[in-house]
Amino acid sequence: MPSSVASAPAGCQRPRGILTGHPRHYDGCMPREARGKTGRPTEARNKPERPRDHLGRPLPWDAEGTLHLEDYDAFSLEENHRLGREHLNAGRFFPAHEAWETAWKQARDTSEAEFFKGLSQLGAGYVHLLRGNAHGCVRLLRRGSGRVRRYPVGHQGVDTEAVAEAADRLAAAVERGEVVPGEQARFDPPVV
Repeated sequence: MPSSVASAPAGCQRPRGILTGHPRHYDGCMPREARGKTGRPTEARNKPERPRDHLGRPLPWDAEGTLHLEDYDAFSLEENHRLGREHLNAGRFFPAHEAWETAWKQARDTSEAEFFKGLSQLGAGYVHLLRGNAHGCVRLLRRGSGRVRRYPVGHQGVDTEAVAEAADRLAAAVERGEVVPGEQARFDPPVV
C-alpha cells in the first residue's frame, strides 16, 4: 500500500486517505451523508443559524446577530431573484449573495444555473470587498462578471453587460489600489 494511504479505521467501509506532510491529516472515513448546509436541506441536516454581523461573518454563539436572512429555501427561484436584486440595490450584499446562491441551487441542471451562480459570485465579491479581502473580491467579481456576461442584455430583467462591466471596473480599481478594501470602501455597485 502506498505511504499516502492508510488502512481504514474500524467500522469504515473504505480506506482513508492521508496526504504525507499535509498540515491537516484526515483520520477517519467520510460519513455516509455530509453534515451541515450542503446540498438540499432536510429536517435532519438543518443546523441552528449562527449569529452573524451585517457582512455575514460568524459571531460567538451567545452574541446578538445583526443579520437577519429570509428563509430563501422556502421561496421560488423567481422570488429569490427578486430578493437578490432588492438586496443588492439596497447595498445588502450578503443577503443578495444568499438569495442568488439559493436561486442557483434551484436552477441546477438548467440553462439558468450559470446566470444565478454569476450573480451570487458578484454579491460575494462585494461582501469580500467590505470585509477587506482584496484577493477574494477581485476573483469573485471577475468570475461572476464572466458568467453574467454570457447572457443577453435584459435577461431576467438584468442589464447583464452593465452589471458585468461595473464588476470588472471595480475589480481593476481594487487591483490598482484605487479602491481600498474594508468597510469604508467607496464604490458604486450596479443597479440590478
